[in-house]
Amino acid sequence: MTISLSNLKPAPGSHKKTKIIGRGNASGHGTTATRGTKGQRARSGGRRGLRLKGLKRMLLAFPKVGGFKSKYGKSAVVTLAEMERMVPAGIVNPKILIRLGLISTAKNGVKILDSKDFKATKKYEISGCQISAGARAKIEAAGGSII
Repeated sequence: MTISLSNLKPAPGSHKKTKIIGRGNASGHGTTATRGTKGQRARSGGRRGLRLKGLKRMLLAFPKVGGFKSKYGKSAVVTLAEMERMVPAGIVNPKILIRLGLISTAKNGVKILDSKDFKATKKYEISGCQISAGARAKIEAAGGSII
């Protein structure tokens, strides 16, 4: 059989008849035209305007539980007891602390903290680090200095 315009047909299952709605009850898709019952979504253009407006929308967008996350990272912390155990007496700066493995990075600074019930014995010359008041007193009592 030769193909001509009079006998062309689509492949079976490739063409689906479109649903015609809103053409009376006899069509099976009349009255509500498959849009459920009455309401905003049943009307034309009803789905676009379903957003909350104004202050209520803003309040619901904020997290319920408050809080704050700083954009600045926390500085690396080293205690005096760790320093006494790992660092020999002498100059102490962030590069030396990284090399000895006490901290992994000094990107956000280094802070030396006091250890409770601990007495410093080594003389340290500390530079480039933040120091707590208790740690400063113990280092200076042991004969060290802060640059």
